[in-house]
Amino acid sequence: MTENTENQQSGWTGGRNAFGDFAPGMVHSTDKVLFDEVWEREGLSKRDRSLVTISALTALGKMDQLQFHLDFARQNGVTDEELKEALLHLAFYAGWPNGMGATTVLKNIIEGKN
Repeated sequence: MTENTENQQSGWTGGRNAFGDFAPGMVHSTDKVLFDEVWEREGLSKRDRSLVTISALTALGKMDQLQFHLDFARQNGVTDEELKEALLHLAFYAGWPNGMGATTVLKNIIEGKN
């Protein structure tokens, strides 16, 4: 990769906002690869990508990342009721503690406690 390519500003800046110059590889992979390329692919809608991501994060118990992605799902058109239903469904497949943890994260987002 050329220096010019690395210095170009991407559309997504969440990685840069989180890490600045601390972890340039993580910034590049997050902003340019994951969000600018993978999330922008035509094969799935952003709404569907959000539901898939929430499912994976819930199943893995990754509550820190789930905080962002539950809110992002709302921005991508998933309703609060749909999120509640998805998390209930996931609790049976991903484990009750993961479902409870994810539902707590969603509750805090909806109630403005995040």
